[in-house]
Parts: sequence; structure tokens; C-alpha cells
Amino acid sequence: MNSHHFDLAQAAFGEMQFQGFNLHHTEAERQQLAQIVAQGGVPRAELDSLQDLRSLLWSSIDNDTSRDLDQIEWAEQTGASIRVLIGVADVDAAVKKDTPIDKFAREQTQTVYTGVRNFPMLPNELSTGLTSLNEQEDRAAVVTEFTVAPDGSLSGQKIYRAQVCNKAQLAYSSVGPFLKEGKIDDRLQVKLAANAGLADQLKLQDQAAQWLRAARNRAGALDFRRAEAQPILADGKVKGIDSVIHNRAMELIEDLMIAANETVANALHNARRSSLRRIVRNPERWQRIVDLVLEKGTKLPAEPDSGALNQFLLEQRRSDPDHYPDLALTIIKLMGAGEYVLSSGRDPHPPAHFALAAQDYSHSTAPNRRFPDVVTQRLVKAMLNNEPAPYTDDELAAIAEHTNDRERATNKVARAMFKRISAVALADHIGDVYNGIVTGASNKGTWVRILKPPVEGKIVRGDADLDVGDKVKVKLIGTNPERAFIDFARAG
Repeated sequence: MNSHHFDLAQAAFGEMQFQGFNLHHTEAERQQLAQIVAQGGVPRAELDSLQDLRSLLWSSIDNDTSRDLDQIEWAEQTGASIRVLIGVADVDAAVKKDTPIDKFAREQTQTVYTGVRNFPMLPNELSTGLTSLNEQEDRAAVVTEFTVAPDGSLSGQKIYRAQVCNKAQLAYSSVGPFLKEGKIDDRLQVKLAANAGLADQLKLQDQAAQWLRAARNRAGALDFRRAEAQPILADGKVKGIDSVIHNRAMELIEDLMIAANETVANALHNARRSSLRRIVRNPERWQRIVDLVLEKGTKLPAEPDSGALNQFLLEQRRSDPDHYPDLALTIIKLMGAGEYVLSSGRDPHPPAHFALAAQDYSHSTAPNRRFPDVVTQRLVKAMLNNEPAPYTDDELAAIAEHTNDRERATNKVARAMFKRISAVALADHIGDVYNGIVTGASNKGTWVRILKPPVEGKIVRGDADLDVGDKVKVKLIGTNPERAFIDFARAG
């Protein structure tokens, strides 16, 4: 097979089917969608009944190609502190519980991004249209408000519904260099010219985010800041694989969203309401982490300690920035996956998130693309209205279990498709030798991630005695995009 003519979009469809995703919509879903579109998403009368915050200089920051905009941000100085508002798309206002579209979303659980084709949880007419916080469009939102002190502590937490309007849709690639170095590209210049005060607004949000990040680091949250691989495509054709470095704008959104998610989880807990929590348990392979860190000259405690681990990571990023992304990837692999769990309203000690050093954490800020966020939104609105919870504990537990299963399936789809894309990109490089790091080792085989380009494959020859974190030199000996195979042999 000629790798360059391999149909990646069709392969993505097949991979989704193989992992058990339903790719077909019912007539009932189509009829419901038509009704929602006819009423403009959220009816105008309902929009106008909400607190009107459209005059604020809201902005969004996301990937260059993102169209499903879930959140917008605004901040103001209040003395020495900064008041922050996070507006999250009110998906529930348009898609009610147990309706046909909701049932599809509950089954799929999230939008699946494959690099060549997206499989949305909600119809595109909603997730990238009527429930997306698109620029210059009036939308219903659930607003999370908090005030950040210079020490990173939070006060004045509130949650309420409001009518909002995104004044500037921005991209990480533009805002990151602006926040770090003051660079303004052409795209950002247009937005700044159209919105007086936007530059100061972004700097204020960034300051609040940096205060929050410093406080989380002191509490022991793990700060990985690693590079991520991203395929380069043009007209559906693979041109290569690039590394996207985590920049200052990504940190801004990450830190503000963590604070918003903690605020929501804490509010539900204080109201003795059951919820879905997003957690990372104590690392599954802590001893292997201890051994790897010891090789770098640092001794970690025998029991999992996020604070000690994060201090090591910060020191490594400062002292060896070139190799830090590989180290961060290894630690992430050894940490184990995040998962959703039921947090009962009767439980005085809800499960915590090891990696974030957070006692209260839910997913609430991406309802256009994650079903647990829609569930959390409904739980919050019931709390605000003093109404019974829309889900029983048994329902929440079932949603958590199903979402965890579908998340594993989603990750398999994403990995398989990235390997196919990478196999196409590497087709002309058979025989080339690369430096890599072992990312997986089990009775099923040994996997390696090469550094440039950042691609993962299987070591099919010479993998004896290798373990996660080991550095190795490998030769590319074969690619097969149809089977998602990238094969290496140990080269020394």
C-alpha cells in the first residue's frame, strides 16, 4: 500500500466503529435538532430573563482550529486582588436531560478528535454553533466567579446564570507570545484594535493565573509543562509531525479552569450534593518513579508525595530543559490515568486529585465536548434553584463507569490514528536512526517514543530488559498505516 494515498478519514471512521462508538443518528435526534435550531438555541425570552453581562470585555482563548468554544473569561482589579469571572456555555439550556440528543451524548461521553476528522458529542449545529460561545453572539452561560489574592487564595466564590457575549475569540499561538514577550502578531493586532482594553484584560487574567499556579505548586500540584505532538496537515494530506510547546496562554486557561472546577466541586460538596469528581489516584508505580528520580540524584519519600515530586520536576525543568519533556512524559505514564468517580453528598471526605493537589475537583468547563461537564452543569443548576438533583447516586456512578470506559476507548482511537498519521509521515524514513525513551513495557511488548519527530512505536527487536523511562537508540524498520504499526529495532 502507498502510505501517501492512505485514506486517514475513512480509517478514523473504522477505528471509531472498532472501539464500539455509535456513529449513526436517529430521526428523533434530527427532529430535536431542528427544533433547537428553529428557536435559536436558547429561546430569546429565556436569554433576556438572565442577568445581563454582555457589556463585559469577555474573551476566549483556544486552539487555532477550535470552533466548539466552551468558556470565556473576564477579570478586574479589586484592590490588591483580582476578581475573575469564567463564563461556561449553558448547554443544558438547549439540550434537556433524557432527550434524544442528550442520550447520544451520554453514550458517546465526549467529542473524539482524531487529527483528520472529529466525531462530535453534540451536533455541530450546536457545539460549534448555537451552544458555542462564538464571537459577537449572545449566549446563555453558567458563570463561576472568584477573587484571587496575591498568595493565590480564593474568596468570594459564586455561581450563577447570565447572558454573555464573547468580544474576542483568541488563539493560544497568538496570546502566548504576547504574554511572555509582548509580541503581537497580525491576528492579535486586529483583536486588540477592535477591543480597547483587551491587552490589559489579558495581562490581568494572566496575573491571576500565575498567582493560582504558584499557590498550587506550593501545595504540591504537579507542573509538567511538556511538549505535545501535533500532525501537520494540508488539504487532508500529512505534511509532518510537530511539537507544540505548552505556552503562557495555555497556562492561563489551565489555571483559571482548575480554579473554576474547584469552586464548582466545593460548592456542591458544601451543599451536600452528590457529584462526579475527576481524580488521579496515588501513582500506580510510585516505586518506579522513585527509582527514576534517584538516577537523577534526588531521593523521594517511600510513600507518594506530590509536593516532593513537583519540586524535583521544577528543578529538572530549570536545569535540563532539553530533556525535560521526555522526563515529564515518563512520569505521566507511571502516574496512571485520571478517572471519574461518584462523590456522595453524604461523604465528608470526597476523593482528591493527586496530580493537582486538589481536595475538590470536578469537570465543569467543557460541556460542548464532555458529558460529565453537562451532568455537573445540571447538578449546579438544581442546587442554585433549590431543586432535587436530576441524577441519583446510582445514575452518577453508572455515568462515571461508562465515561471511564469510553475515555479508554477514545484514547485508543486517538493513539491508533496518531500512529497512522505518523506512519504516513515516516514512510520515507525507513532505516533512519533516532534517539528515544521507553514509554511502555509489559508482556504485550515494549514501546518507544522518538524525540524528533515526537512519534511512538513498538520495539520489535532488541527490547529485552527495557523499562519505562529508559533511553534507547532505535532504527525505523517498518510502517503500516492500515494496521497503525510503526516498528523499530534497537540500534545500540
